[in-house]
Amino acid sequence: MEQLEFFTVPSPCVRVCTVDEKGYCMGCMRKREERFNWLSYTPAQQLHIIKLCRQRYRRKLMQGKVQVVNKVLEEQESPQQDLF
Repeated sequence: MEQLEFFTVPSPCVRVCTVDEKGYCMGCMRKREERFNWLSYTPAQQLHIIKLCRQRYRRKLMQGKVQVVNKVLEEQESPQQDLF
């Protein structure tokens, strides 16, 4: 049985409406259909979408950190050019 929600769930929109290469909004990390259908979802569905958005955001942060580490490792492995 689904728990009744007495309060509306605010939209996670932060007014940065740009889509990344995977189709997620770069501001709130929702998919297109999640953004367009937000008002038709139940509060439980909206909370689930917010949970998914947080997971997507953390995954994106981790991918960025991996890219930075890989770049540092590549720089360490490449031969250093003497400036003198």
